[in-house]
Formats: sequence, C-alpha cells, structure tokens
Amino acid sequence: MTPSELDTAPQESLDTLKDPETYLDEVPNDVEMSLFDHLEELRKRIFYSLIAVFLSMAGCFVAVKPIVQLLEIPARGVKFLQLAPGEYFFVSLKVAGYSGLLVASPFILYQILLFVLPGLTRRERRFIGPVVLGSTVLFFLGLGFSYIALVPAALNFFISYGADVVEQLWSIDKYFEFVLLLMFSTGLAFQIPVIQMLLGFLGIVSSKQMLSGWRTVVLGAAILGAVLTPSTDPLTQSLLGGAVLGLYFGGIGMVKLVGK
Repeated sequence: MTPSELDTAPQESLDTLKDPETYLDEVPNDVEMSLFDHLEELRKRIFYSLIAVFLSMAGCFVAVKPIVQLLEIPARGVKFLQLAPGEYFFVSLKVAGYSGLLVASPFILYQILLFVLPGLTRRERRFIGPVVLGSTVLFFLGLGFSYIALVPAALNFFISYGADVVEQLWSIDKYFEFVLLLMFSTGLAFQIPVIQMLLGFLGIVSSKQMLSGWRTVVLGAAILGAVLTPSTDPLTQSLLGGAVLGLYFGGIGMVKLVGK
C-alpha cells in the first residue's frame, strides 16, 4: 500500500493494520454518557419493550381460542371443566400473556442489544450475535421438545395410571398451569450450552474442566429433571434429564471447537 493510499484509507482500517488486538478491544464510536443518560436510555428501551409486550398480548388474547385448542391436543380423550366462574377467562389471560411474551421476545432482545452494544468492544460484538441467536433458537427448540415429547409423555402416564379407577375430567386452569410451566421450564433448561459458551469465552471454565465434572452433571441433571417438571412421573423426568445431559455434552463440544 502506497503512502497516498494510506492517506485516503479510513482511520479504522489504519488501526486494524497497526495492531489487530488493540483494534478488537476498542469500543467503536465510544461516546461518554452520564448516569442520567444511561438511565434515560434504559427507561426508553423498557418502555418500548412493554408496549411491544402489551400489543402482543392483546393480539394473542383476540386469537386465544386457536392457541388454547393447540395446547389441548396432547391431552386427547380428556374433558376439561370450568370449576369456577370465569376460570376459562383467566386461563385465556394466562395463555395470552405467555404467548404475547413469546411473540414480543425478538423485539425485546433487539431493545436489549441496542442498550448494551454501545458499551461493547468489537471482539465482544462478534461474540454476542451468535450467543443471542443460539439462545433464541435453543429456547424455541426447548418449547418444541416439551410440546412434542415431555407433555404427551407426562399426560399419557397420568391418564393410563388411573384409567380404570377415575374418569378423566380435568380443571382447565390446572391443566394449563401444568403445560405452560413445563414448556417454559424446558425452554430455560435448553439455555445450558449458551451458558457454557459464555463461561468458556470469558475464560472462567474450560472444556476440559466441564468434562471432568461429568459425574456431578449427571446428578444435577436428575435433580433438575425432578425440579423443573411439575409432574412426578419418572418418564418425564428422565426425558428432561437426558435432554439436559445431551445439551451439556454438546456444549462441551462447542466450547472445545472455539479453542477453549
């Protein structure tokens, strides 16, 4: 590169040529902000997120009947009862609330990124994109896994256990409390590889250290399966515990791939 080319090159490119490590550790477009400015920015992001959540919940409440029918599919052969005045109405609010949070979650993540990105270095910005994307994908995979595998397994266990003794008439409120709690707990459990990647990237725990503690992880997965599943049947707990173990060892492989 000739001197004339260097004169016309962007200053950012010159910094990269001089010291790549320093370039990656810099905060681009760093602007000094007072505590009041930070609080005002935080207030704005929270306000926008709350509006998005409210609109999403309102939209889901309008279309709550198909959502309720979708969540009732795993409980085939069961009749649902409204045991108190307004029980289905409050169930509709609960389902619309959870669904609205799911619909608004991409916008909420976007607002969080807008708040934290100005304070991150270029190196951190390269890492945060895959982390956010991976966390989102894993959360929805957890919801899908719970809906397809965990919920039917738990319901089939309870239905078959008392089939010859009691008629299956369930409270609609208790049913949705069970299903929504199980689905969201599973979605949170599927964040394990993301946590491992963060710990590995920050140099807190290496992949070798993660692998060396596999006995503790097996015990922890069994406890986690028992705690996160609202049912007490061993099949559901085993499925969730097995999924947690698979995610943990998959996370170890990902940490090792990035050289940690």
